[in-house]
This record gives sequence, C-alpha cells and structure tokens, in this order.
Amino acid sequence: MTRFKYLTIIFLSALVFSCGSNTGNKKSDFSITTNAKKGNISDSETLKLTLENKKDHQIDSVVYSIDDKKIASSLPLNDLKLGEHTIEAKVYYNSEKQSTVSSQITILSSETPKIYKFKIINEYPHDITSYTQGIEFYNDTLYESTGQYKESKLRKVDYKTGKVLKNINLADEYFGEGLTILNNKVFQLTWREGVGFVYDVNTFEKLENFKYGNSKEGWGLCNDNDIIYKSDGSEKIWSLNPETLVEEDYIQVCTNKGKIIGINELEWINGKIYANRYQKNGVAIINPKNGAIEGVIDFTPLKNKVTQHQGLDVLNGIAYNPKTNTIFVTGKRWDKLFEVEIVEQ
Repeated sequence: MTRFKYLTIIFLSALVFSCGSNTGNKKSDFSITTNAKKGNISDSETLKLTLENKKDHQIDSVVYSIDDKKIASSLPLNDLKLGEHTIEAKVYYNSEKQSTVSSQITILSSETPKIYKFKIINEYPHDITSYTQGIEFYNDTLYESTGQYKESKLRKVDYKTGKVLKNINLADEYFGEGLTILNNKVFQLTWREGVGFVYDVNTFEKLENFKYGNSKEGWGLCNDNDIIYKSDGSEKIWSLNPETLVEEDYIQVCTNKGKIIGINELEWINGKIYANRYQKNGVAIINPKNGAIEGVIDFTPLKNKVTQHQGLDVLNGIAYNPKTNTIFVTGKRWDKLFEVEIVEQ
C-alpha cells in the first residue's frame, strides 16, 4: 500500500453520503434527476437538473433552487461551498396546481490533498499533566486550554521553558476545549456544556459567557482577525461574529472522496485553517472559503518522541508563532512542545 493511500484511509476516512432521493414527498408525481453520481458531484463540474414527470402532467413552469437560492437548471459549482446542499423544484402544472419536491447532493473537491512532512527545529518542555485542547500564540507568548472534568485550565506559558506564567482553573462541571485570542480577549470553549468564556488576555478576568447556536458542542477555535472559526466535532466549521459570538455561517470540510468529521483544534495560518482531526496523527490544511482539504501534514512520528506513560494521549494542539514564522505542535499529556517546519513530500 502506498504512503498516500495509507494516509487517505487512516486520516481522511471519508463519509460519502448517497443523497439522490426526494425528501418529504415520496408520493409526489414529480422528482428531480441530477448528474450527481450517487448524490456526489465535483466542484469542477456543472450541475444539471431535470424534472421527472411521472404522470405526464401539463407543466406550466419549474423554479429550481439550491439552499433556497434560485438557480437555472444548469449550474457551475466552482464557486459553491463543498458539502451537502438541498435542491428544490417548485412545479406549476395543470394551470392551477403546485408541487414542491427536493433532493440532496454533496459537492466534493476536485483536487486530491497534497501530503506534507515536517522537520523538527526545536523541542521545548511541556507539562506532562496537561490534557491539551488548544494552544495559540499572542505577542510571542503561548496560551493553552486544557480539558477533562476537574482538571480544565486556562494558562499563559513561557514556551521556551514550559514555565506557567498565569493559570486559572475552570469549575469542576466544565470540560475545557479550544481557545483563540482576538482584540486582547481570550475566547475559550467547553465541550458539552454549551457555553464559552471570554477573558481579559492580561488579567484572565472573566468578562462574559456566550452560548452556542446550532453547533451542539465546543471543540476548536481560531480567528483571522475578523472572524472567529469554531469546530464542533462534525465536518462543520462555524463562522462567529467576534462582537456578538453569533454563528453566522459554516463550511463543511471535504476532500475529493467525501466529508471529513472529527474536526478538532484549529489554527489560522497564512490564509488557511489548519486542523487536527480527533484521534488521528495528521493536520489538515483547509480552504476557509469552501471547506476543501488542500493538504495533510503527517505528524505520526511525533508521539514516539515524547515520554511514554499510561496517561499519554493523542496529538492535539497546533499554534503558529508569527515572530518565528514557525508552527508548534503538541499532544494530550505530552512532555514536549515541538517547533517544526513543514516540507512538501
């Protein structure tokens, strides 16, 4: 088995959904036929729609839409986001009658992700007891959020020495998750409690709480200085308004094979979202506009370079330091923080 096929199976195990059937109207006299194969179609293709008229009604007109936006019966897909979309047809027939039928398609990337390797530049000490959920640099200082009930923390760390400069513990009922920093505020998620926290970056004083919207859980956070991005363990990455923290939109993470679930810790690096996938040893490089995984970094060897112990867990934690222009990665209860350079295979 080639290295690429191995990574595709292990890291990019895709859920390919067959989405060609009508929804909510099984007895309709009409149905939508598309050129999507088993419901899947590439973003490099043009979607073509036809209406099946099962009882030869007199059709007056048909209005097609995708996700409630009107479209023609032929639609280039290169500008649409990847993932599941609902196609709807409003059929006007026999002069006075109307029927609405729908179908689903899944738009996939036309490009196969590139595979990247890494080179270790430096190794730094990391608290072996920290169940790392998210790390991020701010003013050349590392901030870290850790998880587990009764163990969750928010920390400010000297990454070169591993010394904890500031620490607060979350209440026992909260399981800490990812974090991001914007406008001198730290935003921290909790897992299943449906609430996030906002702190002053300097004092760690809690400024406010915020509730989630349609995303059911909190996993990872990052930002591009204008938008906060949030993962919830599914294939979705949500866009949050940084002022209101309302979920305003989302992308669905996909490859050329299918949707990818388990998107976890996030980091914004040079216009892309870098994301751990839960329980995997790789990091995906994601296009934030359409959700396409453009590359995968294989970090498999790193776990063997840390102290092996009973509580050792998976790779999790990725941060970009703009001062050094390098990437830092660690894992749950790892005793090392690795500074790495990404190289194309």
